[in-house]
Amino acid sequence: MAQEGLILKALSGFYYVETEGGLLECRARGKLRLGEISPLVGDRVLVTDIASGKGVLSEILPRKNFFVRPAVANLDQMVIIASEAIPVTDPFLIDRLIAIAELRDCDALIVINKCDIESPRSLASMYKGAGYRTVIVSAVTGEGIEELAGEIKGRVSVFTGNSGVGKSSILNALEPGLRIPTGEVSRKLGRGRHTTRHVELFKLKNGAIVADTPGFASFDAQEELLDKDRLQFGFREFLPYVEKCRFRDCRHIKESGCAVLSAVEAGEIHPSRHLSYVRLYEQASRIKDWEIKK
Repeated sequence: MAQEGLILKALSGFYYVETEGGLLECRARGKLRLGEISPLVGDRVLVTDIASGKGVLSEILPRKNFFVRPAVANLDQMVIIASEAIPVTDPFLIDRLIAIAELRDCDALIVINKCDIESPRSLASMYKGAGYRTVIVSAVTGEGIEELAGEIKGRVSVFTGNSGVGKSSILNALEPGLRIPTGEVSRKLGRGRHTTRHVELFKLKNGAIVADTPGFASFDAQEELLDKDRLQFGFREFLPYVEKCRFRDCRHIKESGCAVLSAVEAGEIHPSRHLSYVRLYEQASRIKDWEIKK
């Protein structure tokens, strides 16, 4: 008889599914392997227990959302790890991730690590001002880790950020028993080596479920495509102004009577956030409608 489960890990064609009866190593039925929708980590699925911890994955249950990179489904929030120390995170990378999360019905939580090395006040102020929950932490000293644990409790979160900012170190600080491998940051390159090779969900003692993922050093490859017409809704601080623009099809770039641009000039929207929007809009304008996965 089929039972419901959660895919915790996908590796080399095998899906490791948590069920009430325990963990099953499953293969997907042929119709799933050959279909348009492939199982992802985070999927709720139906599986049949064969024997000795083996099973068959027969159906993917309806998804709340899904992402291409990281390859994961049904996220409650994207935990975006950044740093003002080596490596310094480009705000554009954060803004791109936030927009992707917002447009996929997923919350965004900004976590700024390495506060023991460099003050994160300016970065934290920008994202708090934009309306995003922001936590300042140090994986080394433990500062902010308890607050972060409260922000992820009872939710399914993906941890992502540019390589070397401390995703795995923060997970180890949240749950020392995980012992996820970490890599030394190259001061010459200003980035870290990729220590995480696949997406995997970890269940923490406080009820949180988190995913550790490869760093997005190659994130500009456009795996996640953005719709230029919906992009404005990926910047939540724009929302009070978009209906006040003179033209209904305002792009919020250089149009006369644009309420968003007026808000930027008045200091109500951070200029860096608007610059990211313009850059993303220009990228999205080169994408064909059929390329975008809705």
